[in-house]
Amino acid sequence: MNHQIEKLYKKVNKQERLIIGLMSGTSMDGLDIALCKVRGSGAETNIKILEFKTGEFTDDFRAKIKAIFSKKEVDLQLVCLMNEHIADVHAGLINSALKEWGYKNDEIDFIASHGQTIFHAPKSLHKIADYPNGTLQIGDGDHIAVKTGIITLSDFRQKHLAAGGEGAPLAVYGDYLIFSKKGENRIMLNIGGIANFTYLPGTLNANEIFSTDVGPGNTLMDQYVQHHYNLFYDKNAEIASSGILNKPLLSALLSCDFFDVGFPKTTGPELFNLEYLLAAQRQSSTENISKQDVMATLCHFSAETIANAIQRCFGNDAAAQIFMSGGGMHNPLLVSILKAKLPYSTFLTTDDLNINPDAKEAVLFAVLANETLCGNPINFGERQGGPSICMGKISLPK
Repeated sequence: MNHQIEKLYKKVNKQERLIIGLMSGTSMDGLDIALCKVRGSGAETNIKILEFKTGEFTDDFRAKIKAIFSKKEVDLQLVCLMNEHIADVHAGLINSALKEWGYKNDEIDFIASHGQTIFHAPKSLHKIADYPNGTLQIGDGDHIAVKTGIITLSDFRQKHLAAGGEGAPLAVYGDYLIFSKKGENRIMLNIGGIANFTYLPGTLNANEIFSTDVGPGNTLMDQYVQHHYNLFYDKNAEIASSGILNKPLLSALLSCDFFDVGFPKTTGPELFNLEYLLAAQRQSSTENISKQDVMATLCHFSAETIANAIQRCFGNDAAAQIFMSGGGMHNPLLVSILKAKLPYSTFLTTDDLNINPDAKEAVLFAVLANETLCGNPINFGERQGGPSICMGKISLPK
């Protein structure tokens, strides 16, 4: 037996494993690094966050990603080079984090790397006959494995596509294993660049689980302030809170066909970008409203699409426990609008379930890796968009 395969086998059979989960989202603020201790698998999964940090990206590195991000026409050589460069940067951030935390690399069993999404193209968006759903995450797993010396799982979304899904959202798999509770219906709402939620039934029946993207979370607001204010994001919604809602613009923003498509569905900045906003402003003759009013309206837009999706699934009087995560949960205006639109719901965060909400997405990929290594596909039934699979390619360090 190959020594590396034997090493993999021994690690899989340990009673508990140290797995680093990685997440770099569409906001590109940095690399979330969560060091997790994991026992068991499937419904017996027990996970604890030992350490967490966000390794910051330099402005230069972020600019390089943006040069190939969410664009139909890009420099193919740069895409090729960035596949390797992103992995090298991520590996360096992992090595630095482990040194800071006082861990040796050989103490870590596995890395679960999401990679960096540069284009997401479900059929509902590209609408090109004879082509399947597509998505592309770069940041090669072999490079991370070699540079860290740690067995790495990566490229999780491709199996989801191959099995008939759209490559997203993947949160449902980890949400089910970590957050389900018998007798308690829960909605796990993640407000990242794109907002998505998972419904977890108190019956614990995987066939009743529901997960979908709903529309923009922070992406339009972030893009707008980066372009017009040279800020990375609107901290504490200071800009949005100084403006007022423009109803004609909100109506135009909501007129997209995407919102009429049935669930589950996925989307990304390929649709919800500054061009989308400009088209809505032209449609509503609101090109000359103040930047503050634009930001206020974009905040209402995100809240409206989230609330509409939850009400569409669970009724206008939806009374649910909603556990938030993602950067949008730190936006006080967005959260206040959501609470007003969903008055019968209780809003909490995953911190109330002992998982740091800022670390949640990285933790979920650690769970996905653990299932691929130690578990079995969860039976989600035969519903479209939710294949019963394990995901991730395995890269050996040597």
